[in-house]
Amino acid sequence: MPATHASYFLKKSAVTATAAVLAASGLALTATAPASAADKPPARMSTVGGELLGKPGTQVNLGSGAPVLPKELTAKSWIVSDAESGEVLAAHNAHWRLPPASTLKMLFADTVLPKFPRTQRHKVELSDLQGVGAGSSVAGIKEGYTYTVRDLWLGVFLRSGNDAVHVLSALNGGVPQTVKEMQARAAELGAKDTHVVTPDGYDEKGQYSSAYDLSLFARYGLQRDDFREYCATVTAKLPLKQKKGKTTKTFEIQNTNRLFTGEGDLSPYKGIAGVKNGNTTNAGATFTGVAQRGGKILLVTVMTPQNSKEAHAVYKETARLLDWGFQAAGKVTPVGRLVGPAESDAPAAGASSTTDPKGDAGPGAKQAAHAAVSTSGGSSGIGIALAITGGVLVVLAGAVFAVRKKWPLRTND
Repeated sequence: MPATHASYFLKKSAVTATAAVLAASGLALTATAPASAADKPPARMSTVGGELLGKPGTQVNLGSGAPVLPKELTAKSWIVSDAESGEVLAAHNAHWRLPPASTLKMLFADTVLPKFPRTQRHKVELSDLQGVGAGSSVAGIKEGYTYTVRDLWLGVFLRSGNDAVHVLSALNGGVPQTVKEMQARAAELGAKDTHVVTPDGYDEKGQYSSAYDLSLFARYGLQRDDFREYCATVTAKLPLKQKKGKTTKTFEIQNTNRLFTGEGDLSPYKGIAGVKNGNTTNAGATFTGVAQRGGKILLVTVMTPQNSKEAHAVYKETARLLDWGFQAAGKVTPVGRLVGPAESDAPAAGASSTTDPKGDAGPGAKQAAHAAVSTSGGSSGIGIALAITGGVLVVLAGAVFAVRKKWPLRTND
């Protein structure tokens, strides 16, 4: 059944995983895990993407006419990048390894989404739901009910449903197998700050990622039509009652990304088109967002704001950074870049002498695709209909994104 969504279309590329990556999937990172309660980042962090990104504190090179960064930024870590070029416009402790919460579901989607057709149907067994952590966010997936793969992904992206993640993991061979494949995918993308313990981002000892890595996951996920559709969906319907595997009644779910819907004194953000939010006891609030204004598409990741007095701080700080990024574009010198698959700008340097295993894949396959247009307003009345159509984006031998042709923004109310 149709879902209401705001569609975001980057030019599409396909990045292929190699057998070598899958063979390495059993490796676990040995880098030092973060101390989430620490007040200061490590003195030495990864320099993947550039030397400046490995330095603690705020990194920005303001040019003539560039606006200063917002004052109201309290997050432990954040990064502002150009989604197309990969240039990092500014960053703050970009490689600090912190608990990711449900933003890790972007890596889950990068890993599992290509495997099963959206129309595939699955009857949920009790074993599929085992292991869902106490207090988890859920989509309302029920034992004995039959769901399409599309239903399950809507549950993942809109409600951050750990129940939907576990069912999809069961389809994928189980949670342990899925965790191994996620770790391999992280290595393939050059995400050396990430150690996966659970597929859903639920708090577990030793699980961490970084603002830099989360931005990588979002950027590569957004190359897929289905990822873009799911992360930009505002409302959808899931089965409430079934008879003999057929749905007789549905219920509506709404995206928990408050930059879509707004809440309280938080207004919907103009141009927002995804991606994923998270919140756990250990991680606090985390968020990766993508937005477009004019011909510019920006990614912002914010991890663990420290201002407990500001409601929805993670969204407000994201909005401030997006506003700054749109104003600063072309007026700052990039402080680094988001790497492509198989690139290795520098070894990942942890807080100790331990290092990450090698897990790089070969170059991504070159593939051009014509993006279709799909635009619709959300149930909240947000007329977000972002589409870049007809553009070609390819992954070259060095895994650098290149836009050959950019088409103008098309909007429908």
